[in-house]
Amino acid sequence: MCGFAGWLDFARDLRGEQALLDTMTDTMRERGPDGRGTWLGRHAALGHRRLAVIDVAGGAQPMTAEVGPHGSPVVLVYAGEVYNHRELRSQLAGAGHVFRTRSDTEVVLRAYLEWGAGCVERLNGMFAFAVWDSVREELVLARDRLGVKPLYYAPRRHGVIFASEPKGVLAHPDFRPSLPAEALTLLLNPRLALAGETPIGGLHEVKPGHVVRIDRRGCSESPYWRLVSRPHTEDLDGTVRGVRELLEDVVERQLMADVPRAAMLSGGLDSSATAALAARSLSRTGDGPPATYSVRFAGEERDFRPTTLRPERDAPYAALAAKHLGTDHTEVVLDAEELAAATPAARRARDLPGLGQFDTSMYLMFAALRERSTVALSGEAADEVFGGYPWFHDPGTVWRDTFPWLGDAPRLTDCLAPDLRTALRPAEAEADRYATLRAHVPRLEGEEGLDARMREVLFLSLQGPLAMLLDRKDRMSMAVGLEVRVPFCDHRLLEYVWNVPWSMKRADGREKSLLRMAVADLLPEEILMRPKSAYPALHDPVHDAAVISGVRTMLGDPASPMAGLLDHGRVAELVDGQGPTMTHAGTAHLLTPLLEADVWMREHGLALA
Repeated sequence: MCGFAGWLDFARDLRGEQALLDTMTDTMRERGPDGRGTWLGRHAALGHRRLAVIDVAGGAQPMTAEVGPHGSPVVLVYAGEVYNHRELRSQLAGAGHVFRTRSDTEVVLRAYLEWGAGCVERLNGMFAFAVWDSVREELVLARDRLGVKPLYYAPRRHGVIFASEPKGVLAHPDFRPSLPAEALTLLLNPRLALAGETPIGGLHEVKPGHVVRIDRRGCSESPYWRLVSRPHTEDLDGTVRGVRELLEDVVERQLMADVPRAAMLSGGLDSSATAALAARSLSRTGDGPPATYSVRFAGEERDFRPTTLRPERDAPYAALAAKHLGTDHTEVVLDAEELAAATPAARRARDLPGLGQFDTSMYLMFAALRERSTVALSGEAADEVFGGYPWFHDPGTVWRDTFPWLGDAPRLTDCLAPDLRTALRPAEAEADRYATLRAHVPRLEGEEGLDARMREVLFLSLQGPLAMLLDRKDRMSMAVGLEVRVPFCDHRLLEYVWNVPWSMKRADGREKSLLRMAVADLLPEEILMRPKSAYPALHDPVHDAAVISGVRTMLGDPASPMAGLLDHGRVAELVDGQGPTMTHAGTAHLLTPLLEADVWMREHGLALA
């Protein structure tokens, strides 16, 4: 999986900058515990930390090819997995390329040499990479179609600084972080971020499905993939078969690894379907079922409170699914003290304000999983692709002229101080973002009514909300050197399901009908018909009290960078009177972004610019 960092500067000779490159590269050490490499040229410096998954003995990076009569270097640093690398290797070998390793890294490098930056259109996988092409004097940054793997960059006057995570860019002395006032909207609700946005002034993320090219003229960005709407011509039976065939192919490809593999198993439809398909695929090769993992909180039998998004506990269903599939299942049991102790590590992994206990519990679950496996499959993104969340099925929410995933929750931006609310107009900013994304929905000619609106709703959920979930998954897993693969993010599956009419997506009158029908023979009825239940929330009253107490303490702390930005009366109203909403498990869950933003600003020495 790996992590990388580097920079380009056409005004300086970087060959003497080994110490700085080492510092930047080593901010990625958790992403790549198995190896380290750097390359320095006259104007480019690239560093890499490796998590060895394919061709453990080979595949070290940076990987270099010498081209042209003078042997000019083309240098690649890459993170992720390309699942069709074997087919591409055969195609490239037929074109005359000679391979020295079995790694997909070398396939990506050779693909670039053959097809240039356009090679990304041929890659099936989750990836981010940087290529320094000394022949063209150009740096190419690229990211996979759905943005599963992160890549950040900060343009400079004579080049760019880049890294897999913000910390790599922040380690460079030429980049000084700032917090623009308008970034407060993103701090308090990161789901509102448009593609490429970060709350740090001057720091950008390569947009999913985009390539950024930097040369002496500056930076340019262009898309290489976007969703396209087309008429769906298959009947329901054919569509169900199509989904099943795609899922089988996707999961089989994503099991490719030279290291132990596992699967997440919450007992929900998404993870259970993924684990079931993985078990079938592995049984055909004699590898047996995968190890599976779930998370449970100590005392949740006593403390659990059902909500719209989490109507029931995962634990009984995870046990049932594991028994049915015959997996070697581990239930990672966590308590509030363990979560509190691990919070600093999870925050460091996140780099940006996080999700509190949701980040930390995932971090600890992944740490337990990493003790036995290096690769794991996850059911993430099935809800966004197939339409699983409750807001997809509530007419009052669907037809509201704003982001449906906001549900009935209050806006934390309404808790900003009066002068900031006047200056930032957060309601207008939210409406502008909604209008911007709605204008980009790939519409189908002649489609109207509910089908047309649900195309909008699904598109909106595939933006900021999915980006935030994928970012959390990547950061918490890579912080422990674990590669998590997400079959439901395969672009072929998304392209197919995207064009299935909404009426067919809920053909049996329930959420994710297509997925349910496609895997009906793999799962017991209790799992197959289980209502959607999101990643579990901690309901421990000790934890909730600590969050609420932390918010009160922050408001009274003159050193708090966040307290001066808030309307204390409005925050107090939420502290005292807010209960569960469609999207939040309770008051502590709702208020957590205030604490996370405060801690993040303190740690980075940030104040409002």
